[in-house]
Amino acid sequence: MERILVVDDEEKMRHLLSLILREKGRVVDQAGDGLTALEMVKGASYDMVISDIKMPRMDGVQLLSEIMKMESPCPVVFITAFATIDSAVEAMRNGASDYITKPFEAEKIKLTVERTLKLSRVMLENRSLKQELREMALPDTIVSISEGMKRLIDMAFRVAQTDSSVLILGESGTGKELLAKYIHASSPRKNERFVAVNCAAISASLVESELFGFEKGSFTGADKLKKGKFEFASSGTLFLDEIGDLPFDIQAKLLRALQEKKITRVGGNEEIGVDVRIICATNQNLEKAVKEGRFREDLFFRINVFPMETPPLRDRRDDVVPIANYFLNTLKQGKGYGFSKGAENMLRAYGWPGNVRELSNVVERAVIVSADQIITEEALSFLKSGTKSLPAGASEDGFRLPPQGIDLKAFELDLAKQALGMASDNQSAAAKLLGLTRAKFRVILKQIK
Repeated sequence: MERILVVDDEEKMRHLLSLILREKGRVVDQAGDGLTALEMVKGASYDMVISDIKMPRMDGVQLLSEIMKMESPCPVVFITAFATIDSAVEAMRNGASDYITKPFEAEKIKLTVERTLKLSRVMLENRSLKQELREMALPDTIVSISEGMKRLIDMAFRVAQTDSSVLILGESGTGKELLAKYIHASSPRKNERFVAVNCAAISASLVESELFGFEKGSFTGADKLKKGKFEFASSGTLFLDEIGDLPFDIQAKLLRALQEKKITRVGGNEEIGVDVRIICATNQNLEKAVKEGRFREDLFFRINVFPMETPPLRDRRDDVVPIANYFLNTLKQGKGYGFSKGAENMLRAYGWPGNVRELSNVVERAVIVSADQIITEEALSFLKSGTKSLPAGASEDGFRLPPQGIDLKAFELDLAKQALGMASDNQSAAAKLLGLTRAKFRVILKQIK
């Protein structure tokens, strides 16, 4: 049954309109001013609003403005005297569906209402369709109830409908690739390939051939033509992860590919047209890298069309327990497991320097050490609530050397192994956890291997 709100400071006008509108069994509510009407619209679902323009406390134009800001606005029709017809026309430019002049005829009211209610039904169908598309496109691994993440996902859905380049910023382990996949899955390119390239994982000598491909005989070992990631992702999405680690000389070639939408294979002369949507991600401060001469400014501007930032887990504590439960369900041995209230409080209180990756490892470890299917605080005793996990002999005031001394080399290697585990073997992220450059961290890794 359709529901209509009539807003007018004249009681007789409200009564007359209500009689006309109730003829077809519609539910009609009344409000004497815009402020009262706004509270009613916030508290109930209306198919349309019929409002006067000039009213006390809040006029019709202000009411329209507030309704249009809502997540699910309903159509608004104005009733106005000839003297204020200009105001009604201006209101239509700002989102009003229609207007009727006083004195009015009952038939004109009925026709306008029928037309507006049809529009309301279409708007409702569109909202339902958009919600279905969001749910269809949302990967199972994006688990979120926090308002910040909901806003981020909504932004991702909006930019997905365009072909704009997206730069996803955020700490390691915050789900940058998952967000990129969501954008692809929500886009018109969703039926084409999503191709991910980790720029930090490819040696500098191979980056160009990996991205652009190579011709047969172009270098030793090139015994056949190979297409690069740009061609492989044709008509789809190319995700360049850790873009900040891309060698400087390759950055110029990437910039040209993005500008011209053409690539040239290594050892080739032919320009090949490419149609790909580019999404980049990094945990680095690219603006700082530009100032330091490590990243091209023109490339930064090219990829930074629509920046987004995935928040660290410590800033979305409402999501910690739902994500932990998700990981429980994905573990074969975690089926039927759950957390006690105390354990949930510990998870929320912890600082999560390794973000979602660290949470995944913690859940797996907790399942292994838990005495039964209810994971208690005891099973999570290896966590230090609200702080980074500290090694033996460490305190919040800094490291304290034990009386018996330590094996510094073994301690260093142990920290490197812990950092690698927390960063899921991502060397750049592990180095950042220890406050080291990637080069210095690699020196330590050589000693482990």
